Amino acid sequence: MAIKSIDELCNGLLEKREKVNMGGGEKAVAKQKEKGKLTARERIDLLLDEGSFVEIDEYVEHRCHNFGMETKKFPGDGVVTGWGTVEGRKVYVFSQDFTVLGGSLGEMHAKKICKVMDLALQNGAPVVGINDSGGARIQEAVDSLNGYGEIFYKNTLASGVVPQISVIVGPTAGGAVYSPALTDYIFMVDKTGIMHITGPAVIKAVTGEEVTSEELGGAKTHNSKSGNAHFFANDEAECFKQVRDVLGFLPSNNMCDAPIKETSDSPNRMDMDLRNVVPTNPNKAYDVRDVISRIVDDGRFVEVQPMWATNMVIGYGSFGGQPVGIVANQANKMAGCLDIDNSDKASRFIRHCDAFNLPIVTLIDVPGYLPGKSQEWGGIIRHGAKLLYAYSEATVPLVSVVLRKAYGGAYLGMCAKSLGADTVLAWPQAQIAVMGAEGAANIIFRKEISGAEDQQAMRQKKIDEYEEAFANPYQAASRGLVDKVILPEETRQEVILALRSNGTKRQALPRKKHGVMPH
Repeated sequence: MAIKSIDELCNGLLEKREKVNMGGGEKAVAKQKEKGKLTARERIDLLLDEGSFVEIDEYVEHRCHNFGMETKKFPGDGVVTGWGTVEGRKVYVFSQDFTVLGGSLGEMHAKKICKVMDLALQNGAPVVGINDSGGARIQEAVDSLNGYGEIFYKNTLASGVVPQISVIVGPTAGGAVYSPALTDYIFMVDKTGIMHITGPAVIKAVTGEEVTSEELGGAKTHNSKSGNAHFFANDEAECFKQVRDVLGFLPSNNMCDAPIKETSDSPNRMDMDLRNVVPTNPNKAYDVRDVISRIVDDGRFVEVQPMWATNMVIGYGSFGGQPVGIVANQANKMAGCLDIDNSDKASRFIRHCDAFNLPIVTLIDVPGYLPGKSQEWGGIIRHGAKLLYAYSEATVPLVSVVLRKAYGGAYLGMCAKSLGADTVLAWPQAQIAVMGAEGAANIIFRKEISGAEDQQAMRQKKIDEYEEAFANPYQAASRGLVDKVILPEETRQEVILALRSNGTKRQALPRKKHGVMPH
């Protein structure tokens, strides 16, 4: 065999690199573009800082010899893997390439993903998975199934250790949906991102129902109906900006703190408009996001799951540069009642924040649990218990602000002092009681009201008496269950002081393997 010169060898390497970068070839890339989709590498470029991507395993190929697969060899095997930076911090990434065998997952494809996840875990850095795949590679049979299982296992090991983000920019079907479901967040792009266990054809054959793939598992469906997704984007550029925004609020791993956010917003800033945002009339609605935007740094709030369980608002903000998770009752949706979906939504977010050392600021205006057969039969008891569990288990600083109503067990569920709140603040119009004044008066003073000549006048008199005695923050403050009654405009300043006061909090839970969360 003739010995090749170094130039020949180097030119051979450059040719291989060019082939790798072409993915499935010009025709396949053109088809991808016709669908309005970017290539796997273009997506990585949108996610990472410019020029920071370092590829790993670009020459990996499958080892399958069944059904003519021995003639179909593509360097990279349908997934691009490596690492780069987001705002200068290391992030690992895998991006499935639909132009190569439909992005299908086989043995080596899965091994590439698992290697990146191992590296993320070993190096304490987030991992972002970009999903665009036809599913399991049928030709590789059990090797493909085993690959999915290994990914699920590693997702679970990494949970709560490093942030895991899934981006759905193409089809994700069958078993493939469970890796995203095991990660912290799912981002979906409208009209191109699809997730479902069984497709429209199978559903029609089994149940007779006719449904399109978009209706069944599109971005709007999973963001507004199922709650499986957390972020909705109109296009891929918007989607990857959202991913970068969220990563900016998170630490690289569970052993460090989130990066301080630069701000010129004064910690002592007061907003007198807050006096008018929340009506003192407990029956009037308002948008709690108007409160949030007035108290966080620079009015910047990144909301999570804004389209699902809308009677609860969750998301990220910062106070004096300190990133926090925010949980708030939304009074203009079902009066801010707790129910099955918003208990699930909030409890998962609380546990996520606790896992990654983010203090939690809770804004409370809750009249109770949503009544009704559907709620009771649907399991509001066990779902509501998740909220109690999540707050009680959290060891990060917990700051609660009672804006208005705080009634009964629902108040406890929103992180009262007894559930572990480190600092509880209350506005002057706060009503902290077992129930609202009208309901309480009807029960406590039933005999007096029914025996009065003018029952309506007596009822109003007793309601007024109850409000004067209990429907205020001072009764709780006299017991030490509210640390401070504050003016609405003082909220930002007082929250920042509370976060600083509890910034060195150290709390150890009883030693155990793990708790058993309500199901």
